[in-house]
Amino acid sequence: GSVRRPSRSARFEAVSGSDGYFDERAAARYDESSAEMFEPEVVEPVVDFLAELAGEGRALELGIGTGRIALPLAERGVPVHGIDLSRAMTSRLREKPGGEEIGVSIGDFARTTVDGTFSVAYLVFNTIGNLTSQASQVDCFRNVAAHLEPGGCFVIEVGTPELRRLPPGETMRVFDASDTHWGVDEYDVATQGLVSHHFDLVDGRFELVSMPFRYVWPAELDLMAQLAGMTLRERWAGWRREPFTSESRKHVSVWEKP
Repeated sequence: GSVRRPSRSARFEAVSGSDGYFDERAAARYDESSAEMFEPEVVEPVVDFLAELAGEGRALELGIGTGRIALPLAERGVPVHGIDLSRAMTSRLREKPGGEEIGVSIGDFARTTVDGTFSVAYLVFNTIGNLTSQASQVDCFRNVAAHLEPGGCFVIEVGTPELRRLPPGETMRVFDASDTHWGVDEYDVATQGLVSHHFDLVDGRFELVSMPFRYVWPAELDLMAQLAGMTLRERWAGWRREPFTSESRKHVSVWEKP
């Protein structure tokens, strides 16, 4: 279909904050801007999957944010602890029913440690890419392995790099275009860098938020797991255990600690 363009009268304004890329301004509208990710048909399969892996044990969420997954998982009876860099995001978690019951450690989830061990640790919605170097992603796997009990699992949901959709010589790809949001991914193939540019219509003007990521291949994640002493247990194209194929746009992977 045709691409709908923003109104010429709209003003564009870059937005940045002191609390990482999820400052107070971003946190205030995060749930609304990601509303489709909060729908029951999206959340319930994730919670089913994680609750099954957690069993009678505890769950550790890296990048817990406003509690999209942690709150319904805790409602299933799974004790959840979270790690997040953004106080603004976790304050929204605290305001929600049940939020005060979930322990949160503020810090970089690649290195922050918490007490106790866990039967499952998880990173959802591409959050592994917020670690923008290979070294920090490797550190994350090692940090998780140190927190898992024997037989525990590490789960990651992340998009498969879509370089096949990037024409030769091009660095930009529009992944979303509507009257209220434009999304443009900017690739640096040499460094596996990706900057995701989001133009959102807020109070009659478009505001720009640009977030850096490091895209990572499934096989590279498997090697990171191996470096941390874990092995691949299963890989799916989604939380309902759809088969992972060459055409899958994302994967849900599970690595196990011996």
